Amino acid sequence: MDPELPSSELAPRYDPSGLEGPLYQRWVDSGVFHVEASDVDRPYSIAIPPPNVTAVLHMGHGLNNTLQDVLIRRRRMQGYDVLWVPGTDHAGIATQNVVERELAKNDQTRFDLGREKFVERVWEWVDEYGGRIIGQLREIGCSCDWDRTRFTLDEGLSSAVREVFVRLHEKDLIYRGRYIINWCPRCATALSNEEAEHRDHNGKLYRIRYPLGDGEFVEVATTRPETMLGDTALAVHPGDERYQALIGREVELPLVGRALPVVADDYVDPEFGSGVVKVTPAHDPNDFEIGLRHGLETLDVMTDAGTMNDSVPEAYRGLDRFEARKRVVKDLEVGGYLVSVEDHPHTVGRCYRCDTVVEPRLSLQWFVRMAPLAEPALDAYRSGELRFHPARYGKIYENWMENIRDWCISRQLWWGHRIPVWYCQDSECGEIIVSREDADVCPGCGGGIVQDEDVLDTWFSSWLWPFSTLGWPEEHPDVRAFYPTNAVVTAPEILFFWVARMVMAGCEFMGEIPFTDVLLNGTVRDHLGRRMSKSLGNGIDPLQVVEAYGADAMRFTLVRGSPLGTDLQLNNEDLEEAFRPGRNFANKMWNAARFALPHVQPASEGEVGDELADRWILSRLARAGREIDDAFESFRLHEAAEACHAFVWGDFCDWYLEMSKRRLLAGGEEAEAAGRTLTVAMRGWLSLLHPIMPFITEVIAERLPGAAGTSLVTGPWPDLPDAWIDPEAEQAIDALRELVGTVRALRAEYRVDPGAKVVLRLGAASDALKQAVALEEGSAKTLAGLSAIEPLEAGASGAGGHAVLRMGGEVFVPLEGVIDLDRERGRIKAEAERVVVLLANTKAKLENVGFVNNAPAEVIERERAKVTSLEEQGTQLSKKLRSLGGA
Repeated sequence: MDPELPSSELAPRYDPSGLEGPLYQRWVDSGVFHVEASDVDRPYSIAIPPPNVTAVLHMGHGLNNTLQDVLIRRRRMQGYDVLWVPGTDHAGIATQNVVERELAKNDQTRFDLGREKFVERVWEWVDEYGGRIIGQLREIGCSCDWDRTRFTLDEGLSSAVREVFVRLHEKDLIYRGRYIINWCPRCATALSNEEAEHRDHNGKLYRIRYPLGDGEFVEVATTRPETMLGDTALAVHPGDERYQALIGREVELPLVGRALPVVADDYVDPEFGSGVVKVTPAHDPNDFEIGLRHGLETLDVMTDAGTMNDSVPEAYRGLDRFEARKRVVKDLEVGGYLVSVEDHPHTVGRCYRCDTVVEPRLSLQWFVRMAPLAEPALDAYRSGELRFHPARYGKIYENWMENIRDWCISRQLWWGHRIPVWYCQDSECGEIIVSREDADVCPGCGGGIVQDEDVLDTWFSSWLWPFSTLGWPEEHPDVRAFYPTNAVVTAPEILFFWVARMVMAGCEFMGEIPFTDVLLNGTVRDHLGRRMSKSLGNGIDPLQVVEAYGADAMRFTLVRGSPLGTDLQLNNEDLEEAFRPGRNFANKMWNAARFALPHVQPASEGEVGDELADRWILSRLARAGREIDDAFESFRLHEAAEACHAFVWGDFCDWYLEMSKRRLLAGGEEAEAAGRTLTVAMRGWLSLLHPIMPFITEVIAERLPGAAGTSLVTGPWPDLPDAWIDPEAEQAIDALRELVGTVRALRAEYRVDPGAKVVLRLGAASDALKQAVALEEGSAKTLAGLSAIEPLEAGASGAGGHAVLRMGGEVFVPLEGVIDLDRERGRIKAEAERVVVLLANTKAKLENVGFVNNAPAEVIERERAKVTSLEEQGTQLSKKLRSLGGA
């Protein structure tokens, strides 16, 4: 760092806007976020979940990246050789959708531009938004190695994608086939099973009669009557006695007239509906399997756009599938085929990007065989090598892996990694070329070739992220130095999209899992519990928060409020309410530092003061350090933040500084000893808090003695001596704090003027309290607003406040001459009389038979609780009145 020390004086008011930007740039310029692979001895690395280049970051990104930065900064302070790889994701379907919407504003489509020009237009979008995203990450304090910024479509990652495709194809783990996939008519592309998000839907169940001839009918039920136009059979269970005579016969397909065979198949559930199911092999995955087993025709009745094609009767051709549904139902009713229409809740798959209802559809696509890849990834979890935080997600991961299905990886898009497959145009040759390099001619016949038009699923590049970003498949030094990484921090909703697939890819291509710990943060929601989204208009822009309150305030609020796996609620309509705690904490530190810095003295751990207050603050610091360390190591970052807050705000600012003011302002050896303790204590807590609030802690710490040429960014992390832990000092100050708190409560209870001094009479004090009062009497007087501390004589009486201390001791604060006793007695008496009336009315209500018999149980219980509360209030008011000499 720059060896030149800043001014030791802090501005009167904390203004992060003038501090954070220049300080961050200083860190970047100094190279503290970068490490050369050749210098790595103790590696610690994380690969950032690459944000999509579709738009700027939202508060969910703010939370996720802050959590990562906390882990990264602490390990860097601990002396690890740290790498945090930043980057962005090309997000094929999402980015293409965004750019197509931009074109639509000018009444253009991608087809108007053509593939090459459209891809150029997308790159322009990426150049703009990719840079904005990186800028946002810097604004919130992310200490990434920007020299290693990657993009899932850059040259190196593209090479990794091709290498993986070819290797899997060579092992027969990638294949091309015609199977049922999830089709999005809006995006006009196939989706993987994970990309079709199934949600509850209040739909309809249509019961339809299929003619058998001779006036007989067979009843079937469906939720998608438009697909019946593609039926090629009916099926029954082979053991269903009701339909033994039906097996092998033919029925007529209503509205079409096609003859359908009736087949027997074990898939059919005889308990569901009539026990007879329609079979539509081109539009249902289970029907497709039935069709394969029985050699049935597969009839696709829809276009890519989700309209009915020429395979259906002319009356339905060109209709949107949902319009066709209405027409089919109407025609079934007119023809006497419709038995009933019933409400039927069920789940419906929707495109994870545009929310369109997906269509199960037979299509020629590329797939990855997942079962062989899942086995080692499953073993890694079961052996304990791979850990999830919270642990419950491990079982979810295990269940998904045990039931994994093949992954559809081809997408009918223009933006993304083009599938590295070429087809020979010579019909007699027909060779398929799968190559790491672009192919020009057919190696078999020398004829012309054409590349597959499709691109790969976005996640096909993302699942390689932990090692492709390090230079794989080349023998890159970064791969040797930093793989495997240590942890991944992400959202539960991409556990299957991304995390599970990364584990499989790591096992397959690197021979070991890509990380050992998976941290799953919660979702950021608004104050009404709704997920933040553009459509609801309830999002919070992280940069808006940084501008108004500072990055540190935002980071502290997010970390403190976000136990792993637990959603965080923030009031998007009142940012002041949402981020006030973080802002107030920063202000508290700033003001405390403004007082302390003029008094700090050069000091090492062995050169601290030995007064009771000094021993106590160092003991509390050592204990806080252990609590914070334990929380960090267990990934309970919210507990680390809370422990930092409790120590800094409570122990250090509210108590130690107040107890030390007398010595610090007195001058001489006393002030120097207290100043040395101040330096050591501040250096300790500033370091502990630095990973969470890096800016303000650095600004304060670089003004401490001995800070020239150093930075908290590079540590060291505090190693607080066990010898500092002093139970005797803690017990004494705890007793003093209870005493002060009790006196403050009595002052508030009896409405003593804040500026008035009172006498404290103390009796039956514990040894710890006696020691504390003897050594810190001045502090006690200042903190409690006392003029004197006197012994409480047995049998002493008079108007005043009484209390008994939990840790031992009796307190009496005389109030004669301090407050207007007559006025206070009158106020208490009036309040007591009001309570008596309320109590009588409430009891009367409960004695009313009509009320008790007719009121809801919770209302009656509430009234009974009210009686208990009012009786307790009455008792306390009577005691209080007696203490002031009233009857």
